[in-house]
Amino acid sequence: MDSFTAVFDTQIDRANTNSDKWSKYNDSVIPMWVADMDFDSPECIKNAINQRVEKGVYGYTSTPKALENAIQSHLFTRYQWSVSAGHLVHLPGLVCALHLSVRVFSEVGDAVVVPGPVYYHLTKAPLLSERELLTVDMTIQDGRWLPDMPQLEAACANPKSKMILLCNPHNPGGTVYTKEELLRIHALAERYDLLVVSDEIHCDLILDDLPHVPFASLNEDAANRCITLMAPSKTFNIAGLGYAFAIIENTLLRQAFNQSRAGLIPSPNMLGLTAATAAYQEGQEWHRALLAYLRKNRDFLAQRLSATPLKMLHLEATYLAWIDVSMLSLEDPHAFFVAAGVGVSDGKDFGNPGYVRLNFGCPQSTLDQALTRIEKALIEHAYM
Repeated sequence: MDSFTAVFDTQIDRANTNSDKWSKYNDSVIPMWVADMDFDSPECIKNAINQRVEKGVYGYTSTPKALENAIQSHLFTRYQWSVSAGHLVHLPGLVCALHLSVRVFSEVGDAVVVPGPVYYHLTKAPLLSERELLTVDMTIQDGRWLPDMPQLEAACANPKSKMILLCNPHNPGGTVYTKEELLRIHALAERYDLLVVSDEIHCDLILDDLPHVPFASLNEDAANRCITLMAPSKTFNIAGLGYAFAIIENTLLRQAFNQSRAGLIPSPNMLGLTAATAAYQEGQEWHRALLAYLRKNRDFLAQRLSATPLKMLHLEATYLAWIDVSMLSLEDPHAFFVAAGVGVSDGKDFGNPGYVRLNFGCPQSTLDQALTRIEKALIEHAYM
């Protein structure tokens, strides 16, 4: 692990790279918003890409069997989940699959159930496709963000409801759902015959000693009514290479999904396939070191925030801190942090304007600098 510490501590200059993250604000603001880490990619991925680029021909590329084998091995090793290669659907990204699922498996005017605050594409997908959005409150239960179950059942029981969009681990909030919690959600899906689209992109970013339970792995019925969405992009910091995959075990659902994507959602590009293969085949040591570093950053962040009025629940997963700033009674919390020199995500985009989301997937020196700016702003405005 120690050999990687220097790698994660290294400041990488991302200027002039057309980075969405680093071009949003001016140079006086540390960008800590979008889920994009400021770490060098694993050597195995860089080597694989370089070797592929050197071949010099970049034509149409099919999914390598080696990638399918690596995904199957990864899912079984980490989650004890056996998945057939024929159930995998390879995609250029997760968000397009989320939106497509809503449009394929519901009609205009149908309702979609979404526990939130949540990653904004889970709420945008129904709204952009003219579905009714039924938001279920995520509430703090024993120090963790979980859906309000009576609200969830009421939403599922709505005769217009056709599906649940679930985020596990939850973004923001960092909850890793237990098997028992997922079984309670599944019981509602089964009772009211709802499809479940489970966004599990952060499943390899669990910081505590907790298992990730794929929703579709719960039982045969769950597998039959679930579309699972995963990707190596957040874990290995390769979002710009465009690769994700769905696991759709139900043959009819998979056929309908593939038929509807034809001509609209392309296959993944050559470099995305190359990077994903290397990540799942060879990235385990880097991944373990990353989790250790993120765990240290999370704990460092929690310790620093504890001396301020700001509140953050213990984060079980992700590198995205969900911070309660409601006690400051700010008209625009996001603007306050940007003025302090820290470009956080605006909580209202996720469904709660009294919060901000802060990405701590960065060198600890960067995190320290950002926290120092926040503390200074709080002192200057007499909040501490």
